[in-house]
This record gives sequence, structure tokens and C-alpha cells, in this order.
Amino acid sequence: MISDEILRQAKHIHFIGIGGSGMYPLAQILHSQGAYITGSDNNETETLEAVRKMGIEVFIGQRAENIKGADVIIYTAAIMDDNPELIAAKASGAVCAERAELLGLLTGRYPDAVCVCGTHGKTTATSMITQIMLESGRDISCFIGGKLPLIGGSGRAGSSETMVCEACEFKDHFLMLHPDVAVILNVDADHLDYFGTLENVIKSFRRFAEMTSKLLIVNGDDENTLKAVEGLDKERVTFGFGRGNDYSAVITSKRGLHTEFELYVKGEKKALLAINVPGEHNVLNALAAIAAAEHEGISLEDIRRGLENFTGALRRFQKIDEVKGVTIVDDYAHHPAELAATLKAAKSLDFRRVWAVFQPFTYSRTSLLLDDFVSALSIADTAVITDIMGSREKNDVGIYSEDLASKIDGAVWFETDHALADQQTAEQKEYNFRQCVDYIAEHCEAGDLVITLGCGDAYKAARMLAKKLAE
Repeated sequence: MISDEILRQAKHIHFIGIGGSGMYPLAQILHSQGAYITGSDNNETETLEAVRKMGIEVFIGQRAENIKGADVIIYTAAIMDDNPELIAAKASGAVCAERAELLGLLTGRYPDAVCVCGTHGKTTATSMITQIMLESGRDISCFIGGKLPLIGGSGRAGSSETMVCEACEFKDHFLMLHPDVAVILNVDADHLDYFGTLENVIKSFRRFAEMTSKLLIVNGDDENTLKAVEGLDKERVTFGFGRGNDYSAVITSKRGLHTEFELYVKGEKKALLAINVPGEHNVLNALAAIAAAEHEGISLEDIRRGLENFTGALRRFQKIDEVKGVTIVDDYAHHPAELAATLKAAKSLDFRRVWAVFQPFTYSRTSLLLDDFVSALSIADTAVITDIMGSREKNDVGIYSEDLASKIDGAVWFETDHALADQQTAEQKEYNFRQCVDYIAEHCEAGDLVITLGCGDAYKAARMLAKKLAE
């Protein structure tokens, strides 16, 4: 186990996969605090360019010799056990720590750590809070699960005592953090391959709430969230559409991606505000951000400006292109509740038809939540289902995309040899994406919205479609 003392005494910290969205902000913060850092990654990216501009040496390709001289080595859960650099690291005698451990230690260095958790919406709400605070002039540090255009990345190192941090429940990683203010957006059945049951998910969120030192900001409309914080002797602020919440909203208009709402604080109307990301779920995210920002002393006028200037984090209803009257959007939604919220938002806009191109992520989640996926994807006018992205799993449950698609009226999918699908090769994936893109390009019309969905690389299909339509 790594400790803050070990981290402070380290002469050389090496990051395996330094270009990852969860690694780059941590390297920024440590570098700003005087640490000597090196890193490695497999591919050249804009992030690696930014890392090098900080004066950090980066190796392309992951090899045993890259760790030479390092006494602390950081890696991510995405690094496979047979990675030669990780094998060498564990055999070297250096202290090795997973990224989540390091994030936990760093939040402990900030007297004001605002940690945003929830099964859905974490990245958007964290990004909203970050944008509001930075535009108000606060020099905060932040750690976000996606890229925020305002800062050109997924995090930054500031000079103040405040850190805004996305807190992920995956494998209880958020229990390593040191939250001073905890924002709980919602609690739902997810990562059941780890938690097993919804009750266990709720228990983990309760443990996170118990760790919070100053304030809980919780969704007062969400039954599971309220169950997680029930009976805790903590200062608490609630948000939601219910007028009994401390912060509530009444939506007054929706025009395209623009939504206006009246803000009520303890039942008193305070302002008419607007956001430029669609859907009622994003109004809830905005309410959580408003509550956090007000706690941090941000004025309502600065909150208004920050929200209006926020146009979403990358891969959160991100407009990719508009070609020949067809609008192409990409979204990270991968859980049924997220899919339902995103597709309801899409259907509320003034498009002729909504196409949902969904890449299921992991075999276990697809199998466990199959009926919920069917219900969510049925909201779209047409669902197009790609092969399942297995990621860290093997297909022990024997589930394939047709098991999902065949239950959705009018869904489109393409038969794939099961052995090929299970191999998860880049060539097979590209071929499958191409099949989906060719079908949509042939059948979509001006006025349609095509939205690619999933936490894997479904965004590649969006770009392929834009190119195909342009041709």
C-alpha cells in the first residue's frame, strides 16, 4: 500500500499509461507540487503533447526498461497483468499503486475536496461545478472522468485549497477518497459483477457519505440515495424537482439543446437560469452544481454565467457533425438508466427520427440488465446494435448482440460469427461498425438524429458515419 509519506519522499514517480484521462490530471497535480515524473503510453495523443510540455519525459511503448530509477510506480486497472512494464514494476521493489489509490491520497491533501458521485451524471455534474468555479475566478484543481473543453482536458492543477473530483463507485474506488463535500446524484443498480445486488451498491454509497467531513448534497427525489444517507448525523442539502427540496427547479422552456428553468431555494424563487445541454437529467445535474457552488461561496450571477457557458463534457451529447441534414451526436451513456435519460432527451428535441447506435459494454452487464436495456433502447425510433465490447471480461455467459437486438422492435444488427465476436479484434470491430454505418447511411434522411452510445469506442462509428455521408 502507498501512503502520503511514501509519496512525498519519492524521488522518481513513473506512470504506466500516463496519457489516460484518469492519469494525466494526477501527473499534473504531482508535477505542480514538485515531484519528478516520467511516464509511458502506447500511442501518441494530444494529451501526451501536453504532458511533454510540462517537462515530463514520456516513452512510447510499454517496456520493462521504462521504469528504470522509479521508486513509486502508478498504473491503472486497464493495464493487463501480462503487461511487461507492470510485471517489471512489481518485481522491481518499487512501491506500486493503482491510480485510484493515488487519487485518494491527493484528495487528502486538499482541505476542501468536493467529490461528486452517483451511478449516472458524475462527469457532467463535476464539469459543471468546475466550469462555474473557474469562470468565477477560483484557481481550483480538478479531476474529471471526461474532457472539459474549457480546460482542454480531464483535469488541472490549481493553487487554491479546493479540489473538485469525480468519485467513481467502480470496485469501491470512491471509498479511497477523502471527501469534505460529497455530492450524491443518484444510486442505481450498476457494476453488479462486483456489487452483486442493489443493496450492496447502496451500502457502498452510505460508507462514502459517512466519510464526508463537511456537507452532503443529495438528490432528494431519488429513493436509493435517501436510503443511503438515512439517519446519518451530517449536514445535508437536497436538490430535485420536488418542491420540498432545498434546491428545486421548474422547467419553463426547451428549445433544441437549450433549457430554461426557474430556480427555487427553500421554496423561494431565486432566478431564471439556462443550460445548453438537453434533458431533465441535466437540470438535476445543474441543481447539484448550483448547491455545491453556493456552498463554496460562488455568487448566483457567476453560477448563471458558468452554466450558460457550459456546453457539455466531451462524449456527453457531443455534436460530432451535421451532414446533408443528418445530425450526428455521441454520448457515453452505457447503463440502461443513462440510455433512457439520453434517448428521452433526444426524443424531446425537434428531430424527424432518432437512431440509437449502441455498443453494449461487458458481457456480464449486458446479461444482468438485458430487459432494462431493451426498455431503454426501445425509446429510439430505430436501435442499431453493434457487437458487445467485452473489455476486461471473457464471454463466460455466452451472450451476443442478437440476444439484445432480437427483443427490440425494429432493431438492426448484423450476424457475426461468435468466435470472431469473442476475439474482439480491431479488424472485426471495424468491420462490424462499417456494417452498421453503411445501413444507417442508406436509410437515414435529412432531419434525423443519429446518436452513438456506449463507454467503449462507439464514437468511432459516429465519425465513420459523418465521413460516409459526406462522400
